[in-house]
Amino acid sequence: MPMAGAIRWQTALTALEPGDELARRRLGRGAAMSPHLSPDLVSDAQQLLAYTFMVHALIAASIVAVMAAVTGWFMVLRRESFAGHTLSVMAFPGAAAAILAGIPVAFGYFAFSGGAALVIGAGSVRRGRGGGVQAALTGTVQAAALALGFLLLGVYGGLLESPTSLLFGSFLGISATQVVSLAVLAVGVLAFFALVGRPLLFASVDGAVASAHRVPVKALSISFMVVLGLTAAAIAQVTGALLVLALLVAPPATAMQLTPRIGVSLLLSILTALVTVWLGLGLAYFTNYAAGFFITTVAFTIYLAARLIGTLAWRPRREMVGPRPPSKADGLRHASVEG
Repeated sequence: MPMAGAIRWQTALTALEPGDELARRRLGRGAAMSPHLSPDLVSDAQQLLAYTFMVHALIAASIVAVMAAVTGWFMVLRRESFAGHTLSVMAFPGAAAAILAGIPVAFGYFAFSGGAALVIGAGSVRRGRGGGVQAALTGTVQAAALALGFLLLGVYGGLLESPTSLLFGSFLGISATQVVSLAVLAVGVLAFFALVGRPLLFASVDGAVASAHRVPVKALSISFMVVLGLTAAAIAQVTGALLVLALLVAPPATAMQLTPRIGVSLLLSILTALVTVWLGLGLAYFTNYAAGFFITTVAFTIYLAARLIGTLAWRPRREMVGPRPPSKADGLRHASVEG
């Protein structure tokens, strides 16, 4: 059995809950025989669901995928992917600060991502939601946060417990408590979009017209940025800090390649994100490599396929009609105005 696989199984043994003796015995036998893919999908599913830590990982990843798909859809529409990336790397200084303070790493994720979201959101709306102003502020926050992370590591005088898991994700050690906390956060995030999704869509498509109709554009921008920060912190616990954007960008971008209809696009984004995390975690489980790599690879592959389908679908229409087809933004704009 490869050394990486042995280390993974030993780590999984320590991640089991105290009362899970049956899974502990199964996992102990698994340390001598690594799981393997087979043509029998039922057998593969049984291997995936044989251990509590893997069940927790699949549930947590599904919760995170739904949050990422909905939040990322608005992020892509608002062209704030750079802000999403910056909020995701807040996991690095957040983890360093949490370890230095002796508190759970997840607290550092949420505190730093939420704080950075407030800074970016409040600073951007003071001079209007101009792309240049927000990009400059976002880049400054990212650079300062990375520098702070290295400083905190120097003060700590040691190494992060698992830098590979922090940067590229891991499905080991996700407890039932973490699953519950992610579920509560997901309910809050989805409730936010259920309440303000319509005015947020209006403000995202045309902020000037939305302001003229007394839509609170600035408040919505700051609120959305905070939700984006919290979502990024949650995703980082599964994909790692460097690969959060794979779930925030790829599923919504895939959906927007296939349809301009808002409801269908959101649903496709959610389905794409779920398929991405399920396949990614499954491949990581059977191959002993980082989950974030497979999640990113699956997401990118699906996006390329959707882009190819979209290109082939529009080509005959361009040849017949002549002018360019309406863009996704045009479809969203008409849908938001007519709806």
